[in-house]
Amino acid sequence: MTQLEDRTQTTDRHAADGSTGRQTVTIIPGDGIGPEITRAVRRILDASQAPIDWEEVPAGLGATDIAPNGLPQSTLDAIVRNRVAIKGPTETPIGKGHKSVNVTIRKTLDLFANVRPVRSLPGVASRYGNVDLVIVRENVEDTYSGIEHFQSADVAQCLKVITRPGSLAAARHAFELARTWGRKRVTCVHKANIHKLTDGLFLDCFREVAAEYPDIQADDILVDNACMQLVMRPEQFDVLVTLNLYGDILSDLCAGLVGGLGVAPGGNIGDGLAVFEAVHGSAPDIAGKGLANPTALLQSAIQMLRHMGLTGHAGRIERAMIATLEAGTKTRDLGGQASTDEYADAIIAALEAPATGEPGLKQVAAARQREDGVAEGSVPLDTVGVDVFVQHDGVPAMPQQVGSLRLHLISNRGTKVFPGPTPDILLVDVYRCRYLAGGPVQDADILALLAQLEAPIRWVHVEKLQASGSEARYSKAQGE
Repeated sequence: MTQLEDRTQTTDRHAADGSTGRQTVTIIPGDGIGPEITRAVRRILDASQAPIDWEEVPAGLGATDIAPNGLPQSTLDAIVRNRVAIKGPTETPIGKGHKSVNVTIRKTLDLFANVRPVRSLPGVASRYGNVDLVIVRENVEDTYSGIEHFQSADVAQCLKVITRPGSLAAARHAFELARTWGRKRVTCVHKANIHKLTDGLFLDCFREVAAEYPDIQADDILVDNACMQLVMRPEQFDVLVTLNLYGDILSDLCAGLVGGLGVAPGGNIGDGLAVFEAVHGSAPDIAGKGLANPTALLQSAIQMLRHMGLTGHAGRIERAMIATLEAGTKTRDLGGQASTDEYADAIIAALEAPATGEPGLKQVAAARQREDGVAEGSVPLDTVGVDVFVQHDGVPAMPQQVGSLRLHLISNRGTKVFPGPTPDILLVDVYRCRYLAGGPVQDADILALLAQLEAPIRWVHVEKLQASGSEARYSKAQGE
């Protein structure tokens, strides 16, 4: 039995509302307004008679006395044990302190797909009334790998990490979601014309997966054009799948199309685990004043119920929320006068009686395939050279050849400055020196090159250059 089949069978045991007993869900109140909106959402779900028991655990600034990173191990254990969690906003210190709790949860639990439905809501003022799309964002890789270094006092570097397994997983989840949710089209958003290797790999994986879903239309678009098209005609899109950084930006852009982050839901999906969250901030300036809007977290809870197979409860809550908004009962940020609790009370009052035996909908399977060894589609690579990043005041006088390694070029901030005349551009004190060989390069060759460097030249970083046959698997410098 495959993992996908096993997950589907697990979901089927929870397929009918109320038919298979209760399930425990981990709930994380979070910081700022988090406790208020999680309490409101919890009351609404309880009033709907959803068969859920709650296990409340801490995370965020309020948990730093338990764990310095704001994420106690007991909280992670509860998410793994219960398989489903819902989380209020947590605060991330800017420029200091612990890293984002959201990112830590996603990476620690390998929640590889971030799913953000974006839909116009009746009664919520926005520039558009016909938006109905879904963003599937790769959730753990890209620049969010968090691999950053200062190479000198003036030069900082961030590595953009894109992998074949991670890209395949995100693409496959997008197509599975489209098929399960009755969507017709999946569009890959990328910048492969500039990031030819990283975004190029993501696009290649998308096309590979698309061939497995002939019933779903597949196309792609550059991320800058996607932003323009979303502002001009958002109704043209259905499902968007994209890399982590673009997805972070696009999902907030799309939230702005339908009324802002206060109405935007989000779910993080992994292999058998899911964490649903409010994607907005913790708004500590209004905490405890009854002004917080729980709509985003409530929509995330509706998404969670559907993921669990409790579609009857999800539909009832969604209809009650829409009826409440249409009736004009809204929090102040949406143009109304209701407090957090008054808004929740109105939704509870609008709930329909629960249907008996209403069938559920299978959750979108995580749709990830893991295999030992080299991933399908991978090809062996040979080391054919090395980029040595050196710190020096001015274009360094590098050795022309050491063993089989011959100096090919020197660049600064990606632009070639040697050979040939040095262009009249801003130069910083870290240079990339590219050495190539006529055949395979061994580690000993690279170490011998580094040993030739003497003060004031100081090497700060090394990247091996790989090739697949005659195809270079590294980027050229600007002007090369």
